[in-house]
Amino acid sequence: MLKPEILDPQGQAVQRALPRLGFEGVSDVRQGKRFELEVEGPVDDAALARIREMAETFLANTVIEDFTVRTES
Repeated sequence: MLKPEILDPQGQAVQRALPRLGFEGVSDVRQGKRFELEVEGPVDDAALARIREMAETFLANTVIEDFTVRTES
């Protein structure tokens, strides 16, 4: 996701369009991206640390984006 202090023109465009489409009550929209990774083997602390390192150094532009890592079964 873009950091809160970074302007999000795509999110603003969506926010402005929602009421015209009949969707009321949304006060803010932020646009982001998502990567889904399938990991071979167990997703233990070491694997999560490696994935966080991958996100920080390659998948996210940490100058303007925040990221989270989470698992699903």
